[in-house]
Amino acid sequence: MICMYDHMIAAVKIKGEYNGTELRKVPVPDISDDEVLVKVSRASICGTDIHIYKWNEWAADTMGIPIIYGHEFSGYVEKVGDKVKNIKKGDYVSAEGHVWCDDCYQCRTGRRHICPNMKSLGISRNGIFAEYAAIRDKNIWHNDESIKPEIASLQDPLGNAVQTVFAGNVAGKTVLITGAGPIGLMAVSVAKATGAGKIIVTEHANSYRLDIAKRLGADHTLLDNEDIVERVKELTDGNGVDVSLEFSGAMQALRTGLKSLTNGGKMVILGLYSSDIPFSDEDINDIVIRGISVEGITGRLIWDTWYQSNRLLKSGKLKLDELITDRFKFDDFHDGFRAALSGKAGKIIYSFD
Repeated sequence: MICMYDHMIAAVKIKGEYNGTELRKVPVPDISDDEVLVKVSRASICGTDIHIYKWNEWAADTMGIPIIYGHEFSGYVEKVGDKVKNIKKGDYVSAEGHVWCDDCYQCRTGRRHICPNMKSLGISRNGIFAEYAAIRDKNIWHNDESIKPEIASLQDPLGNAVQTVFAGNVAGKTVLITGAGPIGLMAVSVAKATGAGKIIVTEHANSYRLDIAKRLGADHTLLDNEDIVERVKELTDGNGVDVSLEFSGAMQALRTGLKSLTNGGKMVILGLYSSDIPFSDEDINDIVIRGISVEGITGRLIWDTWYQSNRLLKSGKLKLDELITDRFKFDDFHDGFRAALSGKAGKIIYSFD
Protein backbone atom coordinates (compact mmCIF):
# COMPACT_ATOMS: atom_id res chain seq x y z
CA MET A 1 0.00 0.00 0.00
CA ILE A 2 1.46 3.36 -1.02
CA CYS A 3 0.55 6.37 1.08
CA MET A 4 1.12 10.01 0.25
CA TYR A 5 2.47 11.68 3.38
CA ASP A 6 -0.34 14.27 3.47
CA HIS A 7 -3.04 11.60 3.06
CA MET A 8 -3.51 8.05 4.26
CA ILE A 9 -5.92 5.13 4.04
CA ALA A 10 -8.06 4.58 7.16
CA ALA A 11 -11.00 2.42 8.21
CA VAL A 12 -13.72 4.95 9.03
CA LYS A 13 -16.98 4.04 10.73
CA ILE A 14 -19.36 6.27 8.82
CA LYS A 15 -22.81 4.76 9.50
CA GLY A 16 -24.49 3.59 12.69
CA GLU A 17 -25.24 0.11 11.35
CA TYR A 18 -23.71 -3.34 10.88
CA ASN A 19 -20.36 -2.86 9.12
CA GLY A 20 -20.98 0.80 8.22
CA THR A 21 -17.23 1.09 7.59
CA GLU A 22 -15.31 2.30 4.55
CA LEU A 23 -11.62 2.35 3.70
CA ARG A 24 -11.16 6.02 2.87
CA LYS A 25 -8.36 8.35 1.88
CA VAL A 26 -8.19 10.94 4.68
CA PRO A 27 -5.65 13.54 5.81
CA VAL A 28 -2.74 12.33 7.91
CA PRO A 29 -3.51 13.72 11.40
CA ASP A 30 -1.78 16.82 12.66
CA ILE A 31 -0.10 16.38 16.03
CA SER A 32 -0.10 18.74 18.99
CA ASP A 33 2.97 19.66 21.02
CA ASP A 34 2.49 16.65 23.34
CA GLU A 35 1.74 14.04 20.68
CA VAL A 36 3.69 11.82 18.31
CA LEU A 37 2.76 10.62 14.83
CA VAL A 38 3.14 6.85 14.52
CA LYS A 39 3.38 4.93 11.26
CA VAL A 40 1.39 1.78 12.02
CA SER A 41 3.11 -1.51 11.17
CA ARG A 42 0.72 -4.12 12.62
CA ALA A 43 -2.78 -3.85 14.09
CA SER A 44 -5.03 -6.48 15.62
CA ILE A 45 -8.80 -6.79 16.00
CA CYS A 46 -10.19 -6.43 19.52
CA GLY A 47 -13.56 -7.59 20.81
CA THR A 48 -14.43 -3.90 21.22
CA ASP A 49 -13.77 -3.38 17.52
CA ILE A 50 -16.22 -6.18 16.74
CA HIS A 51 -18.87 -4.41 18.86
CA ILE A 52 -18.24 -1.26 16.80
CA TYR A 53 -18.31 -3.15 13.50
CA LYS A 54 -21.59 -4.85 14.44
CA TRP A 55 -22.89 -1.59 15.98
CA ASN A 56 -24.47 -3.16 19.03
CA GLU A 57 -26.26 -1.28 21.79
CA TRP A 58 -23.03 -0.43 23.61
CA ALA A 59 -21.47 1.05 20.46
CA ALA A 60 -24.58 3.05 19.61
CA ASP A 61 -24.73 4.49 23.14
CA THR A 62 -20.99 5.18 23.39
CA MET A 63 -19.61 6.17 20.01
CA GLY A 64 -19.78 9.21 17.83
CA ILE A 65 -19.34 8.87 14.08
CA PRO A 66 -17.52 9.26 11.81
CA ILE A 67 -14.48 7.83 13.61
CA ILE A 68 -11.38 5.79 12.84
CA TYR A 69 -11.48 2.86 15.24
CA GLY A 70 -8.94 0.27 16.45
CA HIS A 71 -6.45 0.53 19.33
CA GLU A 72 -4.14 -2.54 19.30
CA PHE A 73 -0.97 -1.88 17.29
CA SER A 74 2.78 -1.65 16.93
CA GLY A 75 4.61 0.81 14.75
CA TYR A 76 7.37 3.37 14.38
CA VAL A 77 7.47 7.01 15.35
CA GLU A 78 7.36 9.25 12.29
CA LYS A 79 7.25 12.69 13.93
CA VAL A 80 7.28 14.16 17.46
CA GLY A 81 5.62 17.26 18.91
CA ASP A 82 7.68 20.22 20.11
CA LYS A 83 7.26 19.41 23.81
CA VAL A 84 7.80 15.65 23.56
CA LYS A 85 10.77 14.24 25.45
CA ASN A 86 12.38 10.77 25.42
CA ILE A 87 10.68 9.78 22.15
CA LYS A 88 12.34 10.21 18.77
CA LYS A 89 11.69 9.46 15.13
CA GLY A 90 12.18 5.76 14.35
CA ASP A 91 11.35 4.49 17.86
CA TYR A 92 9.56 1.12 17.86
CA VAL A 93 6.38 1.62 19.90
CA SER A 94 2.90 0.57 20.96
CA ALA A 95 0.54 2.52 23.21
CA GLU A 96 -1.81 2.33 26.16
CA GLY A 97 -5.27 2.81 24.65
CA HIS A 98 -6.80 4.55 27.69
CA VAL A 99 -6.22 8.30 27.85
CA TRP A 100 -6.39 9.35 31.50
CA CYS A 101 -6.73 12.92 32.79
CA ASP A 102 -4.00 13.03 35.51
CA ASP A 103 -6.11 15.50 37.54
CA CYS A 104 -8.87 13.45 39.21
CA TYR A 105 -8.80 11.68 42.58
CA GLN A 106 -8.11 8.27 41.00
CA CYS A 107 -5.23 9.53 38.83
CA ARG A 108 -3.66 11.41 41.74
CA THR A 109 -3.82 8.31 43.96
CA GLY A 110 -2.14 5.91 41.51
CA ARG A 111 -5.27 4.45 39.89
CA ARG A 112 -5.17 5.97 36.42
CA HIS A 113 -6.73 2.85 34.89
CA ILE A 114 -10.08 3.77 36.49
CA CYS A 115 -9.98 7.49 35.77
CA PRO A 116 -13.62 8.69 35.58
CA ASN A 117 -12.66 11.14 32.83
CA MET A 118 -11.12 8.43 30.66
CA LYS A 119 -11.05 8.76 26.90
CA SER A 120 -10.21 5.79 24.71
CA LEU A 121 -8.23 5.42 21.52
CA GLY A 122 -10.53 4.29 18.71
CA ILE A 123 -13.67 4.93 20.77
CA SER A 124 -13.79 8.55 21.90
CA ARG A 125 -10.91 9.72 19.70
CA ASN A 126 -9.54 8.49 16.38
CA GLY A 127 -7.72 5.17 16.58
CA ILE A 128 -5.16 3.12 14.70
CA PHE A 129 -6.96 1.35 11.84
CA ALA A 130 -5.02 3.71 9.59
CA GLU A 131 -1.57 4.12 8.12
CA TYR A 132 -0.74 6.84 10.64
CA ALA A 133 -2.05 7.69 14.11
CA ALA A 134 -1.61 10.63 16.47
CA ILE A 135 -0.86 9.38 19.99
CA ARG A 136 -0.34 11.36 23.20
CA ASP A 137 3.29 11.06 24.35
CA LYS A 138 2.22 9.93 27.85
CA ASN A 139 0.58 6.88 26.28
CA ILE A 140 3.55 5.66 24.26
CA TRP A 141 5.22 2.38 25.21
CA HIS A 142 8.70 1.62 23.85
CA ASN A 143 8.82 -1.95 22.56
CA ASP A 144 11.75 -4.25 23.11
CA GLU A 145 13.41 -5.00 19.78
CA SER A 146 13.32 -8.74 20.57
CA ILE A 147 9.49 -8.73 20.33
CA LYS A 148 8.29 -9.00 16.75
CA PRO A 149 5.73 -6.46 15.52
CA GLU A 150 2.69 -8.78 15.36
CA ILE A 151 3.25 -9.91 18.95
CA ALA A 152 3.91 -6.33 20.08
CA SER A 153 0.52 -5.37 18.65
CA LEU A 154 -1.15 -7.73 21.15
CA GLN A 155 0.12 -6.07 24.32
CA ASP A 156 -3.08 -4.13 25.03
CA PRO A 157 -5.30 -7.25 25.28
CA LEU A 158 -2.43 -9.23 26.79
CA GLY A 159 -2.44 -6.67 29.59
CA ASN A 160 -6.12 -7.45 30.25
CA ALA A 161 -5.26 -11.13 30.57
CA VAL A 162 -2.20 -10.47 32.75
CA GLN A 163 -4.04 -8.20 35.18
CA THR A 164 -6.93 -10.68 35.47
CA VAL A 165 -4.66 -13.68 36.06
CA PHE A 166 -2.41 -11.81 38.49
CA ALA A 167 -5.46 -10.65 40.48
CA GLY A 168 -6.24 -14.33 41.00
CA ASN A 169 -2.74 -15.08 42.35
CA VAL A 170 -2.94 -18.41 40.50
CA ALA A 171 0.45 -19.98 41.25
CA GLY A 172 -0.11 -23.55 42.46
CA LYS A 173 -3.89 -23.16 42.33
CA THR A 174 -6.71 -24.75 40.35
CA VAL A 175 -8.13 -22.25 37.86
CA LEU A 176 -11.34 -22.12 35.82
CA ILE A 177 -11.36 -19.84 32.76
CA THR A 178 -14.84 -19.19 31.36
CA GLY A 179 -14.78 -17.83 27.81
CA ALA A 180 -12.15 -18.86 25.26
CA GLY A 181 -12.16 -15.68 23.23
CA PRO A 182 -8.76 -14.16 22.47
CA ILE A 183 -8.23 -12.63 25.93
CA GLY A 184 -9.41 -15.80 27.67
CA LEU A 185 -6.98 -17.76 25.53
CA MET A 186 -4.18 -15.36 26.42
CA ALA A 187 -5.08 -15.95 30.06
CA VAL A 188 -4.50 -19.68 29.56
CA SER A 189 -0.93 -18.99 28.46
CA VAL A 190 -0.35 -16.44 31.24
CA ALA A 191 -1.73 -18.81 33.90
CA LYS A 192 0.47 -21.62 32.59
CA ALA A 193 3.55 -19.38 32.54
CA THR A 194 2.93 -18.20 36.10
CA GLY A 195 2.56 -21.66 37.64
CA ALA A 196 -1.15 -22.46 37.84
CA GLY A 197 -1.62 -25.98 39.18
CA LYS A 198 -4.50 -27.01 36.92
CA ILE A 199 -6.25 -25.00 34.20
CA ILE A 200 -9.82 -25.78 33.11
CA VAL A 201 -11.36 -23.83 30.22
CA THR A 202 -15.03 -23.65 29.25
CA GLU A 203 -16.57 -22.22 26.08
CA HIS A 204 -20.04 -22.05 24.57
CA ALA A 205 -20.32 -24.34 21.52
CA ASN A 206 -16.91 -23.46 20.06
CA SER A 207 -14.62 -26.48 20.02
CA TYR A 208 -12.28 -24.64 17.61
CA ARG A 209 -11.23 -22.25 20.35
CA LEU A 210 -11.01 -25.03 22.92
CA ASP A 211 -8.49 -26.74 20.64
CA ILE A 212 -6.39 -23.55 20.77
CA ALA A 213 -6.74 -23.54 24.57
CA LYS A 214 -5.27 -27.04 24.71
CA ARG A 215 -2.29 -25.95 22.63
CA LEU A 216 -1.76 -23.00 24.95
CA GLY A 217 -1.62 -25.21 28.03
CA ALA A 218 -5.14 -25.94 29.28
CA ASP A 219 -5.31 -29.22 31.20
CA HIS A 220 -9.03 -29.73 30.57
CA THR A 221 -11.50 -28.12 28.15
CA LEU A 222 -15.27 -28.30 28.49
CA LEU A 223 -18.14 -27.26 26.24
CA ASP A 224 -21.00 -25.81 28.25
CA ASN A 225 -23.46 -28.45 27.02
CA GLU A 226 -22.04 -30.47 29.93
CA ASP A 227 -22.83 -29.94 33.60
CA ILE A 228 -19.81 -27.69 34.06
CA VAL A 229 -20.07 -27.34 37.83
CA GLU A 230 -20.27 -31.11 38.30
CA ARG A 231 -17.36 -31.72 35.90
CA VAL A 232 -15.22 -29.09 37.64
CA LYS A 233 -15.90 -30.77 40.98
CA GLU A 234 -14.86 -34.14 39.49
CA LEU A 235 -11.62 -32.62 38.19
CA THR A 236 -10.76 -31.03 41.54
CA ASP A 237 -11.39 -33.98 43.89
CA GLY A 238 -14.77 -32.57 44.84
CA ASN A 239 -13.37 -29.25 46.08
CA GLY A 240 -14.09 -26.86 43.24
CA VAL A 241 -11.49 -24.46 41.83
CA ASP A 242 -9.51 -21.95 43.83
CA VAL A 243 -9.92 -19.21 41.22
CA SER A 244 -12.54 -18.47 38.52
CA LEU A 245 -11.57 -16.03 35.75
CA GLU A 246 -14.60 -14.82 33.75
CA PHE A 247 -13.95 -13.46 30.24
CA SER A 248 -17.12 -14.26 28.31
CA GLY A 249 -19.61 -11.63 29.41
CA ALA A 250 -22.28 -14.36 29.51
CA MET A 251 -24.58 -14.54 32.52
CA GLN A 252 -24.54 -18.33 32.63
CA ALA A 253 -20.74 -18.36 32.62
CA LEU A 254 -20.67 -15.91 35.54
CA ARG A 255 -23.00 -18.10 37.56
CA THR A 256 -21.08 -21.26 36.58
CA GLY A 257 -17.80 -19.67 37.62
CA LEU A 258 -19.16 -18.73 41.04
CA LYS A 259 -20.73 -22.12 41.69
CA SER A 260 -17.53 -23.90 40.60
CA LEU A 261 -15.46 -22.17 43.30
CA THR A 262 -14.32 -23.86 46.45
CA ASN A 263 -15.34 -22.16 49.71
CA GLY A 264 -13.11 -19.12 50.15
CA GLY A 265 -12.26 -19.02 46.44
CA LYS A 266 -11.90 -15.92 44.28
CA MET A 267 -13.87 -14.73 41.26
CA VAL A 268 -12.15 -12.27 38.91
CA ILE A 269 -14.35 -10.71 36.21
CA LEU A 270 -13.18 -9.05 33.00
CA GLY A 271 -16.25 -9.81 30.85
CA LEU A 272 -18.83 -7.08 30.30
CA TYR A 273 -22.55 -7.89 30.22
CA SER A 274 -24.94 -6.46 27.64
CA SER A 275 -28.18 -7.09 29.52
CA ASP A 276 -29.50 -7.11 33.08
CA ILE A 277 -27.97 -9.81 35.26
CA PRO A 278 -30.76 -11.65 37.09
CA PHE A 279 -28.89 -12.30 40.32
CA SER A 280 -31.11 -13.73 43.02
CA ASP A 281 -30.77 -13.35 46.76
CA GLU A 282 -29.63 -16.98 46.72
CA ASP A 283 -26.70 -16.07 44.47
CA ILE A 284 -25.63 -13.17 46.69
CA ASN A 285 -26.08 -15.18 49.88
CA ASP A 286 -23.95 -17.95 48.37
CA ILE A 287 -21.10 -15.47 47.88
CA VAL A 288 -21.41 -14.29 51.48
CA ILE A 289 -21.91 -17.66 53.19
CA ARG A 290 -19.07 -19.36 51.28
CA GLY A 291 -16.68 -16.45 51.75
CA ILE A 292 -16.17 -15.80 48.03
CA SER A 293 -14.06 -12.81 46.96
CA VAL A 294 -15.10 -10.97 43.77
CA GLU A 295 -12.91 -8.48 41.88
CA GLY A 296 -13.65 -6.55 38.72
CA ILE A 297 -10.90 -5.82 36.19
CA THR A 298 -10.81 -2.98 33.68
CA GLY A 299 -8.00 -2.35 31.21
CA ARG A 300 -4.51 -2.60 32.59
CA LEU A 301 -2.69 -1.11 35.57
CA ILE A 302 -0.78 1.83 34.09
CA TRP A 303 2.10 1.10 33.76
CA ASP A 304 2.57 -1.86 36.11
CA THR A 305 0.82 -4.38 33.87
CA TRP A 306 2.82 -3.30 30.82
CA TYR A 307 6.09 -4.07 32.62
CA GLN A 308 4.74 -7.43 33.82
CA SER A 309 3.55 -8.33 30.29
CA ASN A 310 6.87 -7.24 28.80
CA ARG A 311 8.84 -9.48 31.15
CA LEU A 312 6.60 -12.44 30.35
CA LEU A 313 7.06 -11.85 26.61
CA LYS A 314 10.84 -11.56 26.93
CA SER A 315 10.94 -14.75 29.04
CA GLY A 316 9.67 -16.79 26.08
CA LYS A 317 7.10 -18.52 28.31
CA LEU A 318 4.03 -17.18 26.51
CA LYS A 319 2.80 -18.95 23.36
CA LEU A 320 1.05 -16.06 21.66
CA ASP A 321 2.08 -17.25 18.18
CA GLU A 322 -0.39 -20.10 18.70
CA LEU A 323 -3.11 -17.52 19.19
CA ILE A 324 -2.62 -15.71 15.87
CA THR A 325 -4.72 -17.61 13.35
CA ASP A 326 -5.20 -15.14 10.49
CA ARG A 327 -3.12 -12.42 8.84
CA PHE A 328 -4.40 -9.87 6.31
CA LYS A 329 -3.12 -6.86 4.45
CA PHE A 330 -4.91 -3.74 5.65
CA ASP A 331 -6.42 -3.40 2.15
CA ASP A 332 -8.38 -6.55 3.02
CA PHE A 333 -9.89 -4.95 6.13
CA HIS A 334 -13.37 -6.44 5.73
CA ASP A 335 -11.97 -9.94 5.17
CA GLY A 336 -10.35 -9.68 8.58
CA PHE A 337 -13.65 -8.89 10.25
CA ARG A 338 -15.42 -11.68 8.38
CA ALA A 339 -12.83 -14.09 9.80
CA ALA A 340 -13.25 -12.64 13.30
CA LEU A 341 -17.03 -12.96 13.13
CA SER A 342 -16.89 -16.55 11.88
CA GLY A 343 -16.06 -17.85 15.36
CA LYS A 344 -13.19 -19.87 13.90
CA ALA A 345 -10.36 -17.48 14.62
CA GLY A 346 -8.06 -16.43 17.40
CA LYS A 347 -6.29 -13.09 17.02
CA ILE A 348 -6.34 -11.46 13.59
CA ILE A 349 -3.45 -9.27 12.46
CA TYR A 350 -3.37 -6.57 9.80
CA SER A 351 -0.11 -5.67 8.11
CA PHE A 352 0.52 -2.17 6.77
CA ASP A 353 3.89 -2.98 5.15
